[in-house]
Amino acid sequence: MATGVLTSLPGTPSLDQALSTLRRQERLLEAKLSDKLRVNSDLTRALVSFQANRSESEHRWYKYKEGFSASLVRYVLSKVGPQGGCLLDPFAGSGTALFCAHERGLRSVGIELLPIGIEIIEVRKLLLAADRENLAREITAFSERSPWRCTGPEKSFLHLRITAGAFPPETERDLARYLHEAERVEDKLLARVLRFAALCVLEAVSFTRKDGQYLRWDSRSGRRAGAKPFHKGPIPSFTRAISEKLRQIAHDLSADHLLFRNPTLALPSAPIEILRGSCLDILPTLAADSFDGIITSPPYCNRYDYTRTYALELAMLGVGEEQIGQLRQAMLTSTVENREKESLGAKFPNDPLNRAREAVASQRVLCETLSFLERCKREGKLNNNGIPRMIRNYFLELAFAIFECARVLKPGAPFVMVNDNVRYQGAHVPVDLILSEIAEKAGLKVEAIWILPKGKGNSSQQMGLHGREELRKCVYVWSKPLGPSAR
Repeated sequence: MATGVLTSLPGTPSLDQALSTLRRQERLLEAKLSDKLRVNSDLTRALVSFQANRSESEHRWYKYKEGFSASLVRYVLSKVGPQGGCLLDPFAGSGTALFCAHERGLRSVGIELLPIGIEIIEVRKLLLAADRENLAREITAFSERSPWRCTGPEKSFLHLRITAGAFPPETERDLARYLHEAERVEDKLLARVLRFAALCVLEAVSFTRKDGQYLRWDSRSGRRAGAKPFHKGPIPSFTRAISEKLRQIAHDLSADHLLFRNPTLALPSAPIEILRGSCLDILPTLAADSFDGIITSPPYCNRYDYTRTYALELAMLGVGEEQIGQLRQAMLTSTVENREKESLGAKFPNDPLNRAREAVASQRVLCETLSFLERCKREGKLNNNGIPRMIRNYFLELAFAIFECARVLKPGAPFVMVNDNVRYQGAHVPVDLILSEIAEKAGLKVEAIWILPKGKGNSSQQMGLHGREELRKCVYVWSKPLGPSAR
């Protein structure tokens, strides 16, 4: 899919000179949006990022590391709304925005593709309407009986190729016994929560650790994974890990816990709806002017492959090899393995992709960045030749999503996005500025780009080649204008 990106001609200046030119173009765009760029001292990294805020009660059962923090969503809701109606999160993840909306009596709709995110949301939804005191007692009774510790039938863990050998043999046996005993439980909600508890401990009891683009393997697994051996520390037995997790869940269910901070709010008054699939397919099916606000955080353009990092959980949920490949290709392009989505927008009337394509093609900094990276590719400077294609398709697909979000928002409604700037081969990709300019093309108003007082450093590899340089971390605040200017 052509995006109007220019390519460098023979005899052009050196790569360093080209990089300097690119940085000047970025500064021009930054100057254009300078009145919107505002340092927000309220936005600490602990507020914005789950990785820096692991103690949040909403995440303490299952550590969904890509989720933004509930504290940030509450902050956004208090500052820019919406105060009523229905909230949309097109990249719902583990449902943080949806449940924070529920706290405030808002209806919410989330779109999510990854089965582990859907499972987290659905289990939490069930618990909102459950007899939690009774359920806590049943969980405690099951844990105290520990039926999985007795010899008996097993429900085998159906590994993917990438997860084979992930557990010590004794752990795998205990896990298989536990899954069988959980499945035998007559109470369907209890059985679902027991299975969910096992999902929550898979990483802890395995030889693996989630590490951005891949699973990192402990040297005790017998797998060779890089020149430097990795040791993740003590690996608890399955019985120890699951017993502690069941105790934690039972405690939180029986207490007036922050997970259920508004227990008097009946679910029907603020329903949470989850739509399964890619927002690139689902957004065009939603009615125009139907949502009172959007709060979301899409995958970053950082090469993270969630189908790999969450492979253990996906395997346990019954996702097979073929479906893994389908999920990877259906997700918003953010890895070098993503192929172009040839049918993007084609099945909808008036081909809504056209305006997104034009907006991307007119974005000069992005086009210049892609030209620079294509030249680096030709000269053998990139560590992966798929990087320019990934970045091109990332912005095209996200622009498509932004145009569709603008269409489904009601006039006057806020649109808040959390995303990260990235850098490749020394070229800073100002995602905040590029997407904000694309949002303007979609008819949205850029209210502010909140900058965290402390940004993030570049990778050790980038520092070694290009020196230390901090990247902005931002929260974008857009809105759909009132009146005839709204598209």
